[in-house]
Amino acid sequence: MKTKPRVLLLSATSGAGHVRAAQALEKAFSARGDCIVEHIDALQHVSKLFQRVYDKTYISMVRRAPELMGVLYERTDQPWHHPRRRLALDRLNTGPMIRLLKRVQPDLCVATHFLPAEIIAWLIAKRKLRARNAIVVTDYDVHAMWLCRTVDRYYVAIDEAAEYLARIGVPREALRITGIPVDPLFAKPLDRHEARRHFGLAAEATVILVAAGGYGIGPVEQLVKDLLALQRPWQVVAIAGKSEKIRERLEKVARTAGKLSDGSPKLCGVGFTTEMDQYMAAADLLVGKAGGLTTSEALARALPMALIEPIPGQEERNADHLLEAGAAIRCNNLPAAAWKIAKLLDDPARLTRMRDAARSLGRPGAAAAIAEDAIRLLD
Repeated sequence: MKTKPRVLLLSATSGAGHVRAAQALEKAFSARGDCIVEHIDALQHVSKLFQRVYDKTYISMVRRAPELMGVLYERTDQPWHHPRRRLALDRLNTGPMIRLLKRVQPDLCVATHFLPAEIIAWLIAKRKLRARNAIVVTDYDVHAMWLCRTVDRYYVAIDEAAEYLARIGVPREALRITGIPVDPLFAKPLDRHEARRHFGLAAEATVILVAAGGYGIGPVEQLVKDLLALQRPWQVVAIAGKSEKIRERLEKVARTAGKLSDGSPKLCGVGFTTEMDQYMAAADLLVGKAGGLTTSEALARALPMALIEPIPGQEERNADHLLEAGAAIRCNNLPAAAWKIAKLLDDPARLTRMRDAARSLGRPGAAAAIAEDAIRLLD
């Protein structure tokens, strides 16, 4: 009997999107039944100091110094420059991951973060690993940090990203335009009224979904207060993510927010949830950050977006692509954001065009498409 190939998915918890992409791929590979799949967090297999610095520095910079994030993003986005210096630093701190890869010897590695992708590519180049190597880029642009030489496949979100990679020397035969992988649940049609009944939301009112992201980052509380202050017949559903403090504050605001004419609460505060596919199906507009995974999920549900203060760097570039496609508006100034959102919702024709644009850009089957193509590398 032929042994099933072993697929190793590698993500990193510096930003929730890398992990969610790998989890989506894990479901897609598992559903095939023709391989053994395992998902590991690369940051659990590095030195403790490196783990603390890598993870906490990212979150701290996003919260306290987003402008510095933008500067670092732009200055390090130099294709094929300084890879040896970066690799030397990463090798110094990823000994446990290197030992794990050598011991497991997977047949196929799929990385949703550039740190493990670089280590895998180096091990293959040194012939210490025999695996086929695939990289899944989790933003719409491809930063130089994703670039490696010994890569069999790059899976990217949009045509422009593939063209960019081809122009800077990546072989076109290694490129696949699949979209960013989202949970396969997003590929299943879901009726809006059914989704609203599931959560006990208003059946007919406009539902605005405000998302703070997995780590509860962003000006959620103030934005919610500003939306409620407009006294419109909207229902606001605010997702606090993993931030218990934000969830508690939202619950406090909800108690004084009042009700709609049908008796539904004007504000519904939600903590961490695994049902974003249903919340997005229930909503008319997503208000939140421009992360690659969140926006890809919204596109998969044909949900228009209002992007709030995108983080300089990858979020700004993501926002640019979504604005260009007509699937989103951008709110750069928090004090005027609620007014801008109201202006959009007062224009149903424009909202419909944005929904159509989101539907055209959406790739709800990305995870399954990546799994199918990547397995073929083993033929």
